[in-house]
Amino acid sequence: MRNATPPCLDTFCRLDRLGLTVTAQRVEPDHTVLRCRPTTTAEPCRGCGRDGARHDAVLRRLAHVPFGWKPTILEIVVPRYRCVPCRRIWRHSITAAAPSKGKLSRDAIMLAVKQVVVDRMSIARVAANLGVAWNTASDAILAAGTELLIDTPDRLDGVTIVGVDEHAWRHTRHGDKYVTVIIDLTPTRTRTGPSRLLAVVEGRSKQAFKTWLEAQTDSFRNRVEIVAMDGFTGYKSAAVEAIDTVTTVMWLFIPAVGRG
Repeated sequence: MRNATPPCLDTFCRLDRLGLTVTAQRVEPDHTVLRCRPTTTAEPCRGCGRDGARHDAVLRRLAHVPFGWKPTILEIVVPRYRCVPCRRIWRHSITAAAPSKGKLSRDAIMLAVKQVVVDRMSIARVAANLGVAWNTASDAILAAGTELLIDTPDRLDGVTIVGVDEHAWRHTRHGDKYVTVIIDLTPTRTRTGPSRLLAVVEGRSKQAFKTWLEAQTDSFRNRVEIVAMDGFTGYKSAAVEAIDTVTTVMWLFIPAVGRG
């Protein structure tokens, strides 16, 4: 086998990129547990800059990318250090593995975002795959989506074709069940790449889409030539009211439509 390397569980599970190494494993019928420890350098005392002495350790559990169609749990033994002169105690940072106070590893978060945005899976299905609660998956996906996709300053540059569709976000009796998903379809028309998520707006009404359009800059609205959608007339009304020169089309025909 060309370019082969010795087998390594850290590499296979992509834990080396998260600053972790596996020290033990436990395979259960419905999930797998990987006991890990950090491989990153310990931070010194913030008060005096000295290296801390080992105080004790705490256990932090993270949902990780599933392997073998069942959830994988990371049990991370996180060392705590103490500085006697400063009387300070602090934990070893594992922010490379997960956001502060997060319950999903960074790889699990990215998988969840992909499954919702690209594969159009429900939050309930994603949560079941990861072995976490619905709220845990939803909070992680929204936070990551906002940070990676929504808060990027130049994310709207070059957008000329916008797709809008509804998505069943919540499968419970409480709260709004649907959201409006807004997508950049420009790359699919120019054949320069896949479509990409622009925004997820609560609700599936005309006002939800119109409010988002009106919140964008004039230069963005002036660049948009086409808005592709399903048969819901509310989205069409929102588009023509917010963008005077826009052409609205059914989503099915978007690859063949030229400038209106």
